[in-house]
Amino acid sequence: MAGPVPAAAQPDAATGAAVCAALRREVESLGLSIGNEPDWSLLSFEEKTDPFSQEVSLVGTWRGAARFGTVTLFPDGRVFAEYQVLLPHPDKPDSYVEAVQVWGKPDTLRGEAVIAAYMS
Repeated sequence: MAGPVPAAAQPDAATGAAVCAALRREVESLGLSIGNEPDWSLLSFEEKTDPFSQEVSLVGTWRGAARFGTVTLFPDGRVFAEYQVLLPHPDKPDSYVEAVQVWGKPDTLRGEAVIAAYMS
């Protein structure tokens, strides 16, 4: 089964608040800011079936704004989210922060930044 998800079947606002706050915290831990992004209400969700396990997960996508991101909500309650940052790294002049990622259960999300080097 795959396709758009009706609003009633989408994750609750508390999960969204936890994911968005965790993504912003990862950015802020570097001394950077992406303002009020990401905005949970701007996600478009669809169901995706894992070809191996046949489990159906919800996948949300942020598109159309300055940044792109995705969030996957697995059937067991785990979350994986990634959101673009695209800002210079404050301590590494030859690098920039490409994105931040968070994972885990909504009440215990952990994360890290994805750092990339500028092309020479």
